[in-house]
Parts: sequence; structure tokens; C-alpha cells
Amino acid sequence: MARRTHVNPVARRKIIGWDVTVISSTLAQSYVDRAATGVGTVAEMAAERKLATYSNLASIFSFQPIAVENLGAFSMSTLEFLSDLGHKLSSFSGEERASSFLFQRLPVSLQRFNSVHLRDTFVIDDVPYQ
Repeated sequence: MARRTHVNPVARRKIIGWDVTVISSTLAQSYVDRAATGVGTVAEMAAERKLATYSNLASIFSFQPIAVENLGAFSMSTLEFLSDLGHKLSSFSGEERASSFLFQRLPVSLQRFNSVHLRDTFVIDDVPYQ
């Protein structure tokens, strides 16, 4: 897979549009071969698909795909964007740890997503407790 160099949307001074994709099936048969080639390869594939989907908005928005695998791997463009966003948050707020807080909060949100996703797989009978 060819690596694409992504220009940071924050630096372009356009309106930023993003689409978050959590790839929850990286261990599925359809992705396992791709996932086995390296960390974040499925996230990279999802980010490239999102860029292609929203390519017609390039004149209006600076589009940033946010792609993360449910096991925690981010696409490279997502990591670059979030790092730059964290630095902007730090400089704007004056809190030097703002970037760290952002990266600490993301795994917690991902765990919540995973728990909801798992809960939705259970079949609950409509039989009341006796």
C-alpha cells in the first residue's frame, strides 16, 4: 500500500470537516489478512476510502478522516491531526498537558464504544424476571 503524505488541515486555514470511522471488525475474516501486515493498516485503508468518498468537498472543506481500529490503532493522518490539535489546544488554553489529556481521553471513548458494541450483540428475551 502506498503511503500518502497528508497536509495538516489545521495549517490550511479552511473549514475542517471530519468523519470518524471506528473499524470494529479488524479480526473479521475479510480484514484479517490486511491487519496481519502491520499495525493500523485497516485504519489506513478506511482513511483512504473516506478521502475518496469526500474528495468532491476539497474546494470547500479541508477534510480529515478520523480512522481508528477498535483495538486502538490510528491511521497516520489521524495521529498527525490529533497531535496538531493537541498542540493547538495547549497553546490556546495555556495547559501544557492538554495534548496528553486528549490522547488519554480517546482510549476511554473507544472502550465505551466497544462496550456498547458488545452489549448490542446480546439477545435479550422479553421475559420478565419471576
